[in-house]
Amino acid sequence: MSDTRIPLGALSPEGLELHLDDQALWTGPLAEFGMDCRITSPISADISIQPLENGYLVRGKISGDVTVPCNRCAEPMPVHLEEKFEDFEDTPAEDAEPDGESRIIEEKGALYLDVAAIVWEQFVLALPPNPLCRPDCKGLCPECGANLNEGMCACSRDEGDPRMAVLRGLKIRKQ
Repeated sequence: MSDTRIPLGALSPEGLELHLDDQALWTGPLAEFGMDCRITSPISADISIQPLENGYLVRGKISGDVTVPCNRCAEPMPVHLEEKFEDFEDTPAEDAEPDGESRIIEEKGALYLDVAAIVWEQFVLALPPNPLCRPDCKGLCPECGANLNEGMCACSRDEGDPRMAVLRGLKIRKQ
């Protein structure tokens, strides 16, 4: 994997442009977090880092193709990623304790921007929160697990709680 920690002391006032296409940036964390997401075309990120008075502005775009499972039927569903993002990283104060959220790391007295952490976070945010293979996906049968998009299953339908059977015929009259 390419080095993705950018030394901020060496960053020019004009900033820095990066193109990240090392697939280990995506495949390593996908495996580490056990995510059910498969890369189908290379993922890449184009990033611009601009130093500002109190921190660094990181703008970029992530693009590529992945396959994720449908939330209802679990069938593989292709997703095309083409997401722009913008992130601001505050320069930590000299006497401040690291908060764990900052992507700016101090190492041997020098500050580094962890670009891999930024693009990974943006990649996860670009994934659909509720992926559906189609809007009218019927999902899986709760009894046998059959995909209801392919047809009805042979399960007998549960009539509900037998203790409530006496109430099934109850009619409420309108007044």
